[in-house]
Amino acid sequence: MALVRAHLDLARTEIGEIAGEVGRIVALAALAIAVILFAGLLLVIGGTLFLSEWLLGSMGWGVLHGILLAIAVAVAAGVLAVGMPAGRVARWLLVAVVVGLAVGGALGLELPNQLYRNLGDGAGLTVETGVRPLVAGLLVGALVGLVVGIAVAATIVGPGGGRFATVLGLIVAGALVGAFSAITFGPQVGAAVGITVGYLTWIALMAADVARSGVDMDAMKARFYPTATIETSKETLEWLQKRMPPGIGS
Repeated sequence: MALVRAHLDLARTEIGEIAGEVGRIVALAALAIAVILFAGLLLVIGGTLFLSEWLLGSMGWGVLHGILLAIAVAVAAGVLAVGMPAGRVARWLLVAVVVGLAVGGALGLELPNQLYRNLGDGAGLTVETGVRPLVAGLLVGALVGLVVGIAVAATIVGPGGGRFATVLGLIVAGALVGAFSAITFGPQVGAAVGITVGYLTWIALMAADVARSGVDMDAMKARFYPTATIETSKETLEWLQKRMPPGIGS
């Protein structure tokens, strides 16, 4: 018995040492994985901020674009989860890329400012030359908002006070957009604004698509309901019941 106890004590001691080595290896492996993940995050986040500072002139754009990208990916994952075809998500992404490129190119080249300046000169606005594009942008944006507001109120909004509110809201929105587009951004800020508009467009299009088409609850239920298994089991049970001797199973 003393010899057995000595062997057991030796085994416990050796197993404890082995467990300690295993724990040490696991801890070091976890540390290595954590450091690698940290390096990857640092590369992605730091690289994004560096590129934003280098290409767009400010790290703030990198933070904003990173947040918008995360939101856009989350929305895309959500709409795919509720049954939206991947082709429609890709189509809205393509539309958003086109919109972003158009907005970024127009603002980067200061095309709206030049257009408003020419319109103001042609209309003979009696304002200071430096402020003339801003005033013209306000007027043009308000006019476009008025036209769009009337069209929306006549075709979508029902009768009542909602029509007036819609027209007024679109006039204000148009004036703000016109004034914003009259600013001389320069290539870097214009590109940054275009990227921002692209992300927002993609998010808005996916959300509007879901709001318009709704969620097919029956289709979602069918994805999580073992219809084939249940129907096959019913058929098998009926087949067995027909072949059972009388009085057995019913």
